[in-house]
Amino acid sequence: MQPLLEHFGVAVGAITGALAARGKRVDLFGVLVLALVTAFGGGTIRDLTLGEHPIFWVRDGSFVITASVAGLVTFFIARIREMPRNVLLIADALTLAFFTVLGAEKALAFSVAPQIAVAMGVITGVAGGMCRDALLTEIPLVFRREIHLYATASAVGAGCFVAMRQWLPGRTSALVAGTLITLALRLAGIRWRLGLPEFDRKS
Repeated sequence: MQPLLEHFGVAVGAITGALAARGKRVDLFGVLVLALVTAFGGGTIRDLTLGEHPIFWVRDGSFVITASVAGLVTFFIARIREMPRNVLLIADALTLAFFTVLGAEKALAFSVAPQIAVAMGVITGVAGGMCRDALLTEIPLVFRREIHLYATASAVGAGCFVAMRQWLPGRTSALVAGTLITLALRLAGIRWRLGLPEFDRKS
């Protein structure tokens, strides 16, 4: 089940990376680069930080195939048909939720402190998108208030997952709970436009 979740997250990450290139006058190669960076950025930073070698997509080349195919298909479909924004937002929320708990779980396997595992979960969930936005010279989505509880949802979900793994038996229940909490917070943020206060001086 875990490899399937990882491939799903990689595929949707690649899709969101490819769609971010729309309107930027980026060619097919550039679209593939954005797709791969979005799909692998968070996991790569996590593995390098934890000292995991080789990195997950180097160890298993099927992830590169999954991301490349997803990016290519998105490129050609997006040229002829508009993808509904709500569907993409939900898929992106699922990616965030899956990557968050899988990243935190991998960190725990390295016997790091709980707070480090939470940080690794957040990094896995959001860093790919940050790398993509940096390549497009845009403010990363996670720093924009209108994105609505993106990194916050990841942090809360990762925290709940790590706490359950520390204090309660059962890996599956912790995975399900962490995923659902991250997903629910992200979707609630989108639905009701929830967000943290902006850092702005009152006039």
